[in-house]
Amino acid sequence: MSTAAAAEIPARRLPRGQLEISELSLGCAQLGNLYREVSDEQARDTVGAAWALGIRYYDTSPHYGIGLSERRLGPLLGVHPRSDYVLSTKVGRLLAPAERVEGLDDQGFAVPATHKRVWDFSRDGIRRSLTESLERLGLDRVDVAFLHDPENHMAEVFATAYPALEELRGEGMLRAIGAGMNFSAPLADLVRDTDVDLLMLAGRYTLLEQDALDDLLPLCVQRGVGIVAAGVFNSGLLARPQVAEDAKYNYDDAPAGLIERARAIAALCERHQTTLPAAAVRFPLGHPAVVSVCVGARSAAQIERNAALYHDRVPPALWDDLKARELLRADAPTPA
Repeated sequence: MSTAAAAEIPARRLPRGQLEISELSLGCAQLGNLYREVSDEQARDTVGAAWALGIRYYDTSPHYGIGLSERRLGPLLGVHPRSDYVLSTKVGRLLAPAERVEGLDDQGFAVPATHKRVWDFSRDGIRRSLTESLERLGLDRVDVAFLHDPENHMAEVFATAYPALEELRGEGMLRAIGAGMNFSAPLADLVRDTDVDLLMLAGRYTLLEQDALDDLLPLCVQRGVGIVAAGVFNSGLLARPQVAEDAKYNYDDAPAGLIERARAIAALCERHQTTLPAAAVRFPLGHPAVVSVCVGARSAAQIERNAALYHDRVPPALWDDLKARELLRADAPTPA
């Protein structure tokens, strides 16, 4: 893939407003030392490579490494004109100093447990979360704020958290508001009952799973809400051309039935001269509600690989073949 070709990642405009985000985006959980340590140099090289490849949308969260992802990402993006990229972070978890620092964080990030996460979906909590994120980022604004994993707090979301985000959008502090979850049903409730602009759906609209076609995605088209499709590799099950016996799904060992299904999809991809991960990156972009596919990376090599997958040609006949063999839902829109 040439450098020129790599830099050509088109942007899609959100159905509401003027915000445009690149079809391929960088999820920055790994910059918070997700599962294992990433050096400052690796973080710098990862973001630098993403920028060189034409990626202009970046997503982070206070949750990622107890603020480490934000502290790293802000200065790395800050060398570019602020109008040249779109940045989202998340609200709903405040970071409170731990009484004692005992070992590493217990939520999957290889960082000292200097703080604890405190759920807070109050109006003041939402505003404080955003203010503290801006301090960690060292930037004067973010473009998008997502309510982060609020599925067990939906009463508070409707009563206080969403109205707080709506206030911030009205004040011009945010260009778009929404939520990010691993579940489509609560997101569908938000689309029905609020005026969110953008949602992040993780792992629930992929080559393996299209249940979001039953509720969330038609509503998004109807109501003009964009979707960022994250977790498109389903925790690794779709991340390699050949599916390993110890592949992960939903952050755990993949069930035998899903491994078998993924291998059947991989075999068809090979027959059509493409690969399972390339099809996994491309598939969600076929739906009219999806504006970006968000992939994580912990090194320049990983984001370069993901960009190469995005640019790979996936023959349209593959989608027809998958549907004919009932490996893809017949009503799933597919890329041209």
